[in-house]
Amino acid sequence: MTDQQPPAHSRVAVAAGVAGAMLVGVLTATQSRINSELSLNLHDGYLAAFISFGSGLVIMLAVLAFWAPGRRGIRTLARSVRSGSTPWWYLIGGAGGGFFVLAQGLTGAVLGVALFTVAIVSGQTISGLVVDRRGIGATPPASITVTRLLGSLLALAAVAWAVSSQLNGSVPAWMLLLPFIAGLAIAVQQAVNGQVRLVAGSAMTATLLNFLVGAAVLLVAAVIHEAIVGLPTHFPTAPWLYLGGLTGTIFIAGAVIVVRTTGVLLLGLGSVAGQLVMSLALDAVFPVDGNTIAVTTVAGTILTLIAVGIAAIPSRALRARPARSVDIGN
Repeated sequence: MTDQQPPAHSRVAVAAGVAGAMLVGVLTATQSRINSELSLNLHDGYLAAFISFGSGLVIMLAVLAFWAPGRRGIRTLARSVRSGSTPWWYLIGGAGGGFFVLAQGLTGAVLGVALFTVAIVSGQTISGLVVDRRGIGATPPASITVTRLLGSLLALAAVAWAVSSQLNGSVPAWMLLLPFIAGLAIAVQQAVNGQVRLVAGSAMTATLLNFLVGAAVLLVAAVIHEAIVGLPTHFPTAPWLYLGGLTGTIFIAGAVIVVRTTGVLLLGLGSVAGQLVMSLALDAVFPVDGNTIAVTTVAGTILTLIAVGIAAIPSRALRARPARSVDIGN
């Protein structure tokens, strides 16, 4: 039996989708820097994560008040869930986004953008391959093609090379494990958010639901944490430290829109390229004390862009070889 293939898209549509995925990555890296700085100033990663996601939810609720298609999408989605046509767990994709923002707040300031990115990318690429191969909802399984597998392996190697100059043994293992798990969750989040958009007929509905669930999860985590350690004694006054939520609303909505064209894996790879490029730009324009841009980081970023281009090229699917029978005699 052959694998069912997803609807074919033109090369122009795929190229536009990859460009959109790279923009998602640019905004993701920007949010990582903002949330890391907010966490560092507050000395509280849990509260910083909730502020980021909570402000994004407030923005989406304000938009909902003026956006009738979004309100219709909520009613349509609710009917679909009640009838059993849409699994309830499609609605909790925002938990993955909440965990990602929490990982930013807890580890980003210590790991730095580069190490945080390599941990995220590793989980995101592996999860993207699995999700694309199995399919989800109305999106059927997609065969793993030669170019997509080659592009994925090259991207992993390129990201590792890009941060090789910053790797050292002083980072606790849990700080790398946390963003790796967040990377695994991101691919699933992007897939189910795409399905919610398809059912609701509105990217705004999917984005709002993402922020509602993520903010609820982070609120519980923040309340428990603050009950134990207490609230910060002061809050930073720089306005840009509170723009993480706005940035998140834009790139999550963008991912919801382009995932139907690119698939989860190619969305992830394009996002990775955008993250690395923006990380370089941020380090060049707004350097972190003690960090310098290494030649390996620049070379690894260029190689990642090449890997994304390879993964976007159509090619034949990999097929498992039939097992060869072995005569063991009578």
